Parts: sequence; C-alpha cells; structure tokens
Amino acid sequence: MLTNDQLDKWDRENFFHPSTHLGQFARGDLANRIVTGGKGVYIRDRDDTELLDAFAGLYCVNVGYGRSEISDAIAEQAKELAYYHSYVGHGTEASITLAKMILDRAPNHMSKVYFGLSGSDANETNIKLVWYYNNILGRPNKKKIISRWRGYHGSGLMTGSLTGLELFHKKFDLPLEQVIHTQAPYYLRRADESMSEEEFSADCAEKLEALILKEGPDTIAAFIGEPALGTGGLVPPPAGYWSAIQDVLNKYDILLIADEVVTGFGRLGSMMGSDHYGLKPDLITIAKGLTSAYAPLSGSIVSDRMWDVLMRGTDENGPIGHGWTYSAHPIGAAAGVANLKLVDELNLVENAQKTGRFMKALMSEALGAHKNVAEVRGEGLLIAVEFAEDPANRKFFDPSLGTGAKLAAALLKRGVISRAMPQGDILGFAPPLCITKDEAKIVVEATADAVNEVLGA
Repeated sequence: MLTNDQLDKWDRENFFHPSTHLGQFARGDLANRIVTGGKGVYIRDRDDTELLDAFAGLYCVNVGYGRSEISDAIAEQAKELAYYHSYVGHGTEASITLAKMILDRAPNHMSKVYFGLSGSDANETNIKLVWYYNNILGRPNKKKIISRWRGYHGSGLMTGSLTGLELFHKKFDLPLEQVIHTQAPYYLRRADESMSEEEFSADCAEKLEALILKEGPDTIAAFIGEPALGTGGLVPPPAGYWSAIQDVLNKYDILLIADEVVTGFGRLGSMMGSDHYGLKPDLITIAKGLTSAYAPLSGSIVSDRMWDVLMRGTDENGPIGHGWTYSAHPIGAAAGVANLKLVDELNLVENAQKTGRFMKALMSEALGAHKNVAEVRGEGLLIAVEFAEDPANRKFFDPSLGTGAKLAAALLKRGVISRAMPQGDILGFAPPLCITKDEAKIVVEATADAVNEVLGA
C-alpha cells in the first residue's frame, strides 16, 4: 500500500469525509481507500486490490459497476445539453421521459414526480408538500410527522430528525419538535418474546394509535416508513404489519410517506417495495436505484389525491414556492433513463428475487446454527446476519466490544465488503442486483470464515 504520498496527504488535509471519525482520520489512525475502478460486483483501489462489493456502495449501485450504457448516456447528454433548469414548465427529453418511466413502474394511484438530488432532499420536499397540503385544506395544526425508531430518512435538519438512530441526533439538537417516533417493527427485539409476528404487528399498530391519540389526531400530518427497515438493521416487516399500520392511518386521515430510497427499483425482488408489501402511499421517496448512483438524482412521487390539492393551492396562491437549482438535472435524468432500461433488459428484479432467496438460504445454512447468530433475515437482495452473546435469551453483545465492526473488518480481509449496521452487531448485505449465484457463494463462504475467526466455530 502507498503511504504518506501526496494524494493521501491531500486527502487528510482537505477532504471532510461524511460518517467518519474525523479525529482518527486526520491523525492517520483511520485507513483510507482511494477507489479507482469497478466492474460488475467488484471495485478496485489504487493499490490494485479487488474487492467484491456486497453492499453496492451504499445499497445503490444496483446494476453493477462499469455499465457503459449509462456512462455513454451521461456523456451524450453532457455534450448535447449539460444543464437547464426545470422551473416554470421547462424540461428536457431525458427528464420528461424518466418521469414517465418512473410512473409506469410506480403504484397506479401515483400522479407526478418531483426530482431532487438525494434521498435526504426528497424527504425534505415531502415534508414541505405535506405541510402545504394541510394548509390548503385549512388544517394549519395538522403538521407533526411520525417516524419510527431505527428508521433512516436522511441527515438534514428535518430528515435527520425523521431518522430514528442516535448517531444522527447526538449533538445536532435533533430531532426537531415537529417529529415524533414510534416503535420499530423489529420482531427480533420485541419486548414480549411470547408474541407471534401477527401479535407484534398488532402491538405496533396499537402503540401508533395510542401516540396519535396522545398527541391529538388533528395535529398529526403524516407517517413515514421504509417498506423494510434499511440502515436500522435490514429488517423486513413482521407479518401483517403494513395492513395494521395503514388501518390506523386511514382512521385518522394521516398521510403515508413510503421511503423507497433503498427498496425502489428491484432491491426486494419486486419493482417497488410499496407493491411488495401492499402499501398505498401518498408520497414515495426514490433515489439510489433510480440511477444506480451513476449520477445523483432523487424523486418524490406524488399521489393523485395530493396532486389535486397541490393544483388547488397554486390556483389560490400562485406558483408553488419550492424548487432546487438542480431539480431534474438532465445528466442525472439521462442516467436514470439508461439505468431503468438496463434494470429491465437484464431482468434484475427477477434476479434479485431468485438470487436473494438463494443467498439467504445459503447464509442460513452456513450460519443459522452458529452459537452467536441470533437471526439470518432478509428479503430479495437485502440480507442481514445479527449476532448476540446469547441468542436463545436475546442477550446482545456489549456495544463497547465492537463485534459487528470486527466481523466486517475480518470479512474485508477476505476481499468482501459488507456493512456493520448501527445500534447492534449486524452484518448487512445489499449487493448489486446483477450478482450471480457463484458470487453469492463467495460472499457466504467468506462471511462464515470471518465469523469463525472472530467468534469461533
């Protein structure tokens, strides 16, 4: 490995890295990795180390690395028209085409797409639209947003508040007062071990209703949730969860925001997580899989019933006062068009379903009986292994031991990138949707070896 060279020096002296221990990095106590290329499910760094990326960057490189179809589309768009804004009815062929392609894949009650750049800004847009909607309907007090503990919705002021993870609140004066949190649908960590999945789902719905009644239904505007929890642990919902939750929301006229930044465009083995779990959202947040991260782009998909109210609002008040300079950026839109075409042509949604099922079964076979494995779980190509000191009694490791981080480091030594998920000792896997069964075997075998090294056989 090259050390103390100019690029490393510049990195530590100039680059503010997100989600990084800043002191350790600046002092050189934390290693960096300068990535130079990638192909399929593999990335390569400047030391020519090749790694199987079993987390697809940040669950986002869905079609895999090195797809010239997308990079060529980006280059062609940049040459033809690198930028023009989308304000006051302006558009480009790419942005208009992509909006149509998204709605063709979304639940059939959705109406329009507003484009941003990141999942965080899309959720900021969503909250503004929810507040605008209730103001137009003459409900100025109906503004609070209910999120869930362990949910992840971004790291801005409002979106960091919606996120239900301690690290994103600590020392940032978050959450803001308009955001309240309810129980996570995390069956493994249920308080009452005797509950079935259906009973736990009913308990989640009861706790949600109790919170709504405590706060006052006329103050609650919306509920936001990922179809399956992402950064909070890669947790599919327990049986009956979304049906029970939506019954409560409908009872009190509370909007539903489905955050599909992770689950959208194939990750669960269905095109959209909302269809996968039977959600009927008022807003859907998309990003990551929209362009497979070849260019930054996000979207807020607006339902028919919301759109009607938004139009009424502009009839009464003039043009809507919301916009980003880079909304519907033509380069991002061109990447999105090429990406969604590839998702279809390569049958990646079907591959996520079939290879995901294979990989989860193989992981369960390899590790399900291990003395420290509490659960192997997942849906499609969103898979997690959770570890505990005593799984039978749900006694988890002391967080100070850093067991999850040690497991991820041991796996990295074996050439496989996973992710140590926060607030638990959880190894997360979300590989590109193009992963093959042979590549999935490599991931599972390396994981089993890493677990045996760190925790013993």
